[in-house]
Amino acid sequence: MINEIPRPEFTEMLIGGQWLGALGGQTFTVNNPARGQDICEVPRAGAADVDRAVIAAAQAFETWKKLAPRERGKLLLAIGNEIDAQNESLARLLALETGNALRTQARPELKTAAEVFRYFGGVAGELKGETIPIDERMLNFTVRSPIGVVGAIIPWNAPAILASVKIAPALCAGNTMVLKTAEDAPLTVLAIAAICAKHLPPGVLNVLTGFGADCGAALTTHPGISKLSFTGSTAVGRSVMRAASERIVPVSLELGGKSPSIIFPDADQDWVADGVIAAARISRQSQSCTAGTRLFVHDKVFDSFVERVAGKLKAIRMGDPLDEQTDMGSLINSKQYERVCSFIQEGLDNPAIKLAAGGLPAAGGAGFFTPPTLFTGVDNGWRLAQEEIFGPVLCAIRWSDPDEMLRQANATHYGLAAYVWTHDIGAALRTVDAIDAGFVQVNQGFGQFPGQAYGGMKQSGIGREYSLEGMLESFTARKNVCLNVRTPSAAA
Repeated sequence: MINEIPRPEFTEMLIGGQWLGALGGQTFTVNNPARGQDICEVPRAGAADVDRAVIAAAQAFETWKKLAPRERGKLLLAIGNEIDAQNESLARLLALETGNALRTQARPELKTAAEVFRYFGGVAGELKGETIPIDERMLNFTVRSPIGVVGAIIPWNAPAILASVKIAPALCAGNTMVLKTAEDAPLTVLAIAAICAKHLPPGVLNVLTGFGADCGAALTTHPGISKLSFTGSTAVGRSVMRAASERIVPVSLELGGKSPSIIFPDADQDWVADGVIAAARISRQSQSCTAGTRLFVHDKVFDSFVERVAGKLKAIRMGDPLDEQTDMGSLINSKQYERVCSFIQEGLDNPAIKLAAGGLPAAGGAGFFTPPTLFTGVDNGWRLAQEEIFGPVLCAIRWSDPDEMLRQANATHYGLAAYVWTHDIGAALRTVDAIDAGFVQVNQGFGQFPGQAYGGMKQSGIGREYSLEGMLESFTARKNVCLNVRTPSAAA
């Protein structure tokens, strides 16, 4: 265990290239969830702080948008390389504030964050439009223009990746940004902002720390914001969308999920069980919108496959996130801990449900540690199978009829991710075609890679920001130009 909580280097907000406190002088405390100890205090931004950040971003936009895209790309590449060079220190900070295990989650997350900046740095030269043939008298084409100041809000579950996925594509397209961090995990994002500030002109990126009611609401309603980009819960996403509709500004939303993991009868193997656990995002306590926590297991292999998964879940080492031997860390805060425990208790109290692994945590321990839990006998219509728990609680559901299984898999208002496990490519493709999800993987349970058209369907979100095409649609406006090339000669 770590003996002392270190103080991070960056604990103020980045506004107009300067590190500043809140105008009202208010602060709040960031905690280490694995030990329940305070790390440091950061500013609690309010509407006045949002205003000065938006003003700084608007001023910077006038020159940033004129910088050649390839030059913007070079700066993003340099940021990505420096994030990579600082992987260890950033990863330790990330593990400290989120409770995510250093080896299995924090280091890989910082590696991905660096790759996001490098990806968009590399595609910056592709900010191009199209030519549209009309007739020989007209040259008709489109160009891509930056939108303006982007207001971005991210959650606490993967702050390094989620900040990078907002910052890199928006800036690549020529926009400037005001980003609000999550109050539970602002420190790694501030450290990444410090790296960005070394390479970017002042005001291009501004990062605020604060709460949703004080800072987030002011950001979503600010008249100087030209685009809103939000990642978080579906409930908060609705309020962001309402705010965008009041001013008719574009919005992209990456929201919740309750993703199915579908196991066919030919997939009763150890590597599939490992993949299902990876897809359930157990290494980050299933605090992921893409977590595949509804296991649809074919009746022929149900008992043996559940036993495989349960055995592997029981072997997962849960403990101090900074310990190299730890597989899985702690939940983010007491509110989330109590929520996850309430779902586990609900399963334990239901006589129809059987506990295959895990259960309630032992009383009296420090930190918000919850063992990975697997239930069987769950009906797909029950809360355990319908609500996004955002914790390591899995339910296994039997199926034998493919059509009925797909009906149940789609019987949710979410549609973010899905996972299919089979050696039968025909069955896999038929399932992929029928499933309501924007991000589907077959025989693997990885996270997103830069360049993938990642996003949700139904109430899991609107828009795609992870790829070149997504960046163009999300962070630029298409301008059509029609030029008459056969004008009469000028008078002599």
